[in-house]
Amino acid sequence: MNLSSKRQQGLTLISIIFILGLIGFFVMLTLKIVPIYLDHNKVASAMSALKATPDIQTLSEAGIRESLSKRFNINYVYDVKAEDIKIIKHGNYLKVDIEYETVVKLVGNLSALAEFHDSFEVGQE
Repeated sequence: MNLSSKRQQGLTLISIIFILGLIGFFVMLTLKIVPIYLDHNKVASAMSALKATPDIQTLSEAGIRESLSKRFNINYVYDVKAEDIKIIKHGNYLKVDIEYETVVKLVGNLSALAEFHDSFEVGQE
């Protein structure tokens, strides 16, 4: 019995389901993780806007925290907490350091963790 190779083409139903499941998993992963990086972009832009503020070295620590808080509220950033922001101020030197992490639940007990660390320095020590 000779079967032609033309009859044995294509994917089986199981392989189609497997490929669609794999595509669906990566689409779901992308939809969950991309917003984390978009929020981080908002944090980085708030930091660069704060750095560009004229006479930032003259602001108090409370003033810097308030300025960052306002920028985060405007941009709907909720992942950065007050304890994640560290401010070092010595005379004309200012260092603002933000280190935070975000956990996103993917499926069941599977989660994704993203850690971010941003900082800038202004002035001389």
